Amino acid sequence: MKIYKVGGAVRDKLLDRTIVDNDYVVVGATVDEMLAEGYTPVGKDFPVFLHPKTHEEYALARTERKVAKGYHGFEFYTDKSVTLEDDLIRRDLTINAIAEDEQGTLYDPYHGVDDLNQRILRHVSPSFAEDPLRVLRVARFAARYAEYGFTIADETMAMMQCLVDHDEVDALVAERVWQEVEKALADENPWIFFQVLRQCGALARLFPEIEQLFGVPQPEKWHPEVDTGIHTMMVLEQSARLSKNSVVRFAALVHDLGKGITPKDEWPKHIAHESRGVPLVKAVCQRLKVPKNYSALALLVTEFHLNYHRIEELKNSKIVDLLSRLDAFRRPERFEHFLLACEADEKGRTGYENSSNEKTQRFRTFFRAANQVKTLDIIAQGFQGVEIAEQLRIKRIAAVKACK
Repeated sequence: MKIYKVGGAVRDKLLDRTIVDNDYVVVGATVDEMLAEGYTPVGKDFPVFLHPKTHEEYALARTERKVAKGYHGFEFYTDKSVTLEDDLIRRDLTINAIAEDEQGTLYDPYHGVDDLNQRILRHVSPSFAEDPLRVLRVARFAARYAEYGFTIADETMAMMQCLVDHDEVDALVAERVWQEVEKALADENPWIFFQVLRQCGALARLFPEIEQLFGVPQPEKWHPEVDTGIHTMMVLEQSARLSKNSVVRFAALVHDLGKGITPKDEWPKHIAHESRGVPLVKAVCQRLKVPKNYSALALLVTEFHLNYHRIEELKNSKIVDLLSRLDAFRRPERFEHFLLACEADEKGRTGYENSSNEKTQRFRTFFRAANQVKTLDIIAQGFQGVEIAEQLRIKRIAAVKACK
């Protein structure tokens, strides 16, 4: 039995990045031998075990064979005869196919260290084209390691495009797609993930609502970048600067979907794109089984982001009613996330990237003032039933007016 550290732990150590998880591959062992050593089995598709003390994952070296479309269309084979090289060649990228033994010696049969040094994301073998999930994984790695200057090898991009052309990406289950999307949203440069998907054609398959934004013009007066798709990527970039919260970033990504279905004869205007966008956002969230906290904020930002931009025009009553529609008084944290997504929309325009957050600050001021009005105080004044809600609104409007 020989044990090697593999994958991200080795890769990130060589890049001098913080190591999140350690994964190990075990060569020359059987399931019975792992159980005898006290390891706990956890793998469903193939033998994976938890270490009896560290609880880190140890997988038996394996080979695989494509038998059907999609991520689950594989048969796995484990045996003492499976070598380290056999196991590593089935991995996606050369930078993920480096192993390290217990003495710290590197095993790099597919030249992953060279690709790390040259900042190249390159597939290990032709078997890359057997797993459509790798399209999303490469896009995610491109986003994660963009700060290091990594680019995708031409031949690897060609394979990704081939997977799209042969409808393999269409076979991915929603949960796995969302899992990769959520990870990408949490990375430093999430917009690059979607740019790569667009480059290989996968965006049109997985996110047609975002794909159709590209080429749709907006008024140059307000959007010097003109193209709605470019604007969307800029908004996502700004959201990543403003917040590490992937919920905020997702809302920023989908806030303008309604512009993608504006009739061409109305271009470059997009009247009522907010209301048109709501069912599109709902469709995306349902199709990908997006968690409720993501969809809830995304729908609010989609429907109400223009109110944020038009704060100077809003009457005091409109401001209070908006705060109520956003459920700001019960969910102040989500209201803060709403403001950040809208601020990203404000800054996600050419020349506006470093503009002030004055609108965000004004909304925060209005919210704090309105939130000082308490229901218990109104009840204490003798109001009952529907009068309580009426008085609450009246006093909140007065509070907003007083702080202008």
